[in-house]
Amino acid sequence: MNGTMEVAFGMAGGLALFLYGMNSMSDALQKAAGERMKSILSFLTKNPVMGALAGALVTAVLQSSSATTVMAIGFVSAGLMSLPQAISVIFGANVGTTMTAQLLAFQISDYIYPIIFIGFLMNFAGKSEKLKNVGLVIFSFGLLFEGIEIMGSVMKPLAGSPFFINLIGKVSQIPILGVLVGLFMTLIVQSSSATIAVLQNFASQAGPDGVSSVIGLAGAIPILLGDNIGTTITALLASIGQSKNAKRTAVAHSVFNITGSIVFLFMIPVLTAFVQMISPKGPEVAVISRQIANAHTTFNVVCTLVWLPLIAVMVKIVKLIIPGEDQNENQAFQAKFLDEKVIGQPVAAMYLVSQELNRGAELAEGMLDLAKESLTGTNRKEARMEFAGSCSALERLQKNISQYLTKMLSSGAMTEIQAEKTAGLLSVSNNLERITERCSDILQIVEKVQNENRQISDEAVGELKNCFAILNYLFEHAMEAVRTGDWEAARKVSRSKNKMRKAQKQFTKAHMARVKKNLCDSSMLEDFSNLLYNLDRIADNCVSIAEEALDDVIFVNLEEMHKEEGTV
Repeated sequence: MNGTMEVAFGMAGGLALFLYGMNSMSDALQKAAGERMKSILSFLTKNPVMGALAGALVTAVLQSSSATTVMAIGFVSAGLMSLPQAISVIFGANVGTTMTAQLLAFQISDYIYPIIFIGFLMNFAGKSEKLKNVGLVIFSFGLLFEGIEIMGSVMKPLAGSPFFINLIGKVSQIPILGVLVGLFMTLIVQSSSATIAVLQNFASQAGPDGVSSVIGLAGAIPILLGDNIGTTITALLASIGQSKNAKRTAVAHSVFNITGSIVFLFMIPVLTAFVQMISPKGPEVAVISRQIANAHTTFNVVCTLVWLPLIAVMVKIVKLIIPGEDQNENQAFQAKFLDEKVIGQPVAAMYLVSQELNRGAELAEGMLDLAKESLTGTNRKEARMEFAGSCSALERLQKNISQYLTKMLSSGAMTEIQAEKTAGLLSVSNNLERITERCSDILQIVEKVQNENRQISDEAVGELKNCFAILNYLFEHAMEAVRTGDWEAARKVSRSKNKMRKAQKQFTKAHMARVKKNLCDSSMLEDFSNLLYNLDRIADNCVSIAEEALDDVIFVNLEEMHKEEGTV
């Protein structure tokens, strides 16, 4: 194998190992954090300053600013976060992502294999899921450093190549070329952490004098700036097909990095001098990796400090770039909160599902009222028409929720506890879907009676009203139980279920007695019994929802979490 091929394959293999280690460590960190992610994410819904801190913290946990920006875009698209809040999270994510470069600046080449072995041992032999995840974090950490070492070893011949030295010299003399190099590298790899890692490693190679870096800090900074611009492409891609505010959030990410890069491009000597002042002293080749990490941190911290008080200005800029308002395209029974790009972050995805289920339950409650109106109200004809449209539309919505939850369960990104709670949310969704199906069955009976020009007697109407009163009580308390974790509300549902069963038997007998006395049409007996049967089955679904609450299945509500934290 010739030298060029060896370098190419070495770079590709080292980069693959680095990216695999980075992604694996991100997943393991998220699982190790587990339910603590709820507390972290709860800050996202606070003020901009807390949003920026949360953005930095979430990015430090996820080891990916792209994952944090995608999450913020999903939240703002669903209307769960305001545009200024989302922008502040983006600012914080840019600071949080510098943690990776700081970690990579540590010289731990002598300890890579012990780190990999210890991590493997903990993951392989660990008994608890948490210990296994911590082991996977350590193992993945070692892998990404091994990837860096591989890339560094194959880069050494390049440092002595006259052609390459001449090329780097041109990049150093013309900063805009460095920006373009960093930009295209990140666009190709889709990871600024990876390209900055490559930059750190390459810069650590000695030049012809054996002491100075082959590129130097002043030559590395423009490439670093290009890396920061290139990373915004992920957010822009994630915003495709989203709301205008989601697109504005992604554009804000680009504006943040582009404007900062332009300003710092004219301040390279100042930034170089500052970074050299705050960084460790020693031969350039030994300290330049830390210098690049410090330059990366300085760039993002300064840009965040400048832009954070100017969020209102950023909002005006992105609204100027993306003008207009969103049309009200989200109809009542369309999924409003679900975003498949967020499935990889289980707590955030569970939050979106909880919001959608909460909304779906409110729509289902309204549909039960329509069912009651179509059977017992004064405007039965109008109610039946609205009821018919609501049944089919709400059924589609519930199927969308169930499909989303199924994808979450198959993603492999969840801990055992999160998987159990997600399965519970799926059960809640399935029961809401069955309630919708029962309502569809009720609608068919109503239409059958209407088409045959038959009438429900006043006595039967009164009995159906009593059944709906019981049903409304059960549904209200069942949903309260899963919304708030109120076990007493759940127990009320279980205790009150027999009321519906008794009512079904009592009213069926009463109807049969009316038929015998010729007070009711005998042909209505089967239809009336089927109506009572479906109402009883809906009551069973309410009980099933309440039982999930007793199993600690509760909707994720980040706003309530930070309210509770504030009272502690």
